[in-house]
Amino acid sequence: MFVDWFVPVYLLVSVLVLAGFGACLYFLEPGLQDAHKWSNKSIKHQPLMPTLRTHRDDDSNMSEIVPPEVKPKPAVPAKPSHVALPTSTPPAPPQLSGTGGQGSGGGSTLLGYVGIDTIIEQMRRKTMKTGFDFNIMIVGQSGLGKSTMVNTLFKSQVSRRSSGWSRDEKIPKTVEIKSVSHVIEEGGVKMKLTVIDTPGFGDQINNENCWEPISKYINEQYEKFLKEEVNIARKKRIPDTRVHCCLYFISPTGHSLRQLDIEFMKHLSRTVNIIPVIAKADTLTPEEKTEFKQRVRKELEVCGIEFYPQKEFDEDQEDKAENDKIRETMPFAVVGSDKEYQVNGKRILGRKTAWGIVEVENPNHCEFSQLRDFLIRSHLQDLKEVTHNIHYETYRAKRLNDNGGLHPISTSNGSQESNL
Repeated sequence: MFVDWFVPVYLLVSVLVLAGFGACLYFLEPGLQDAHKWSNKSIKHQPLMPTLRTHRDDDSNMSEIVPPEVKPKPAVPAKPSHVALPTSTPPAPPQLSGTGGQGSGGGSTLLGYVGIDTIIEQMRRKTMKTGFDFNIMIVGQSGLGKSTMVNTLFKSQVSRRSSGWSRDEKIPKTVEIKSVSHVIEEGGVKMKLTVIDTPGFGDQINNENCWEPISKYINEQYEKFLKEEVNIARKKRIPDTRVHCCLYFISPTGHSLRQLDIEFMKHLSRTVNIIPVIAKADTLTPEEKTEFKQRVRKELEVCGIEFYPQKEFDEDQEDKAENDKIRETMPFAVVGSDKEYQVNGKRILGRKTAWGIVEVENPNHCEFSQLRDFLIRSHLQDLKEVTHNIHYETYRAKRLNDNGGLHPISTSNGSQESNL
């Protein structure tokens, strides 16, 4: 009788234990619930979720849980090895931002590398092939070291005097405009540098309106560019002879600006980017230099003269903070020299005096290095952009308005020329 009731009870208890164990696994393991949902769908492929399999052994009635099959994730395309990272930090994932329409969101992370950041490298390669132009004008009295300063800036003989000037050449009776161009190459980048000199400026007894030839020359370059622009069959790349920067040399009197300095900058500050510099700053003591710079800034502010970089052209807070530091330093007190001397075992550019050598690139001696970094290394492209987008556009709008906004006309030989 014992066997008759023991076997059914044993089987019932085993079934209950297994059912309870399975129920616990079902509710405690979320993956099994998802597997149950997938099992109700007619999918011919292998299930993506883990499954549970049980079998009975000969020696025990315990269940065996088969480990779920893990399907590998699809590999994300890696960045090509030949594309260099623009910075040392890993780039942020590219975002997709919707601009409108149904279903457009604020942003979405792309699943793989696209290559948007290579546009900088593409622009760099194109610039290295074509090169670029930079035109700088130097204005000031004779004897202030203008030519030497330009040679020092570009570490080559690029000034007019270095290109065939004779010491027997007399000072002209009127202001002349003379330019010389050179192609400078550094690191594979070519730059066509044009230096425009203004001999005779401020050297006469009567200097009235001596800035007019300079203003005329600057406007003539705008006119040449405009005529090329309005032609229907214009050149693929218009030669750019516009003056991008004007270095104005102030005599180191230590007192105040001359009336000629004020009149020149007042007439041309709205036409060209003027950067005032104090020439031969080694003739001033540190105290005299500081006081003179403060006095010059104050006079320019009182007279309403804006020098580059102009406050109204600051694009954002970062630009404003950077340019404010530069404006507080200007006008730069500089010393120029194209002669080398041995100092502490190093070859340096400097001026030898009775009491020692003034090192041109030593920030404790003068502000030449700050001028060079500002003019070439940080703001050269901005000088070109301000010239094109502000000064040239102002001239262009005025010129077209005065001309009635006329379009190019055809000449008798069939070519297209401007009627400006």
